[in-house]
Amino acid sequence: MRSTQESAETLALQALGWLAGNDDLLPVFLNATGASEDDLRARIGDPVFLGAVLDFLMMDDAWLMAFCDDIKVPYDRIMVARTALPGGEQVNWT
Repeated sequence: MRSTQESAETLALQALGWLAGNDDLLPVFLNATGASEDDLRARIGDPVFLGAVLDFLMMDDAWLMAFCDDIKVPYDRIMVARTALPGGEQVNWT
């Protein structure tokens, strides 16, 4: 299944909203990315930043699974969406 950039951005926005509502995980995200809460608001439409949101969720299976379970999407949907955003292209090393 391929994801369009628009549907990937929508999923990443859902993930950003989920992170913003998670008092335990939001500070971890902010520390990991160096972003501030003002940055979250300012970069909400930036596909590169939204890709970083998905990258962050994919760092920990528990986070990814909790998010996917909450919005009722398959776990692999995050990786599929990530490939549709800038920087998410799969590298072929051959």
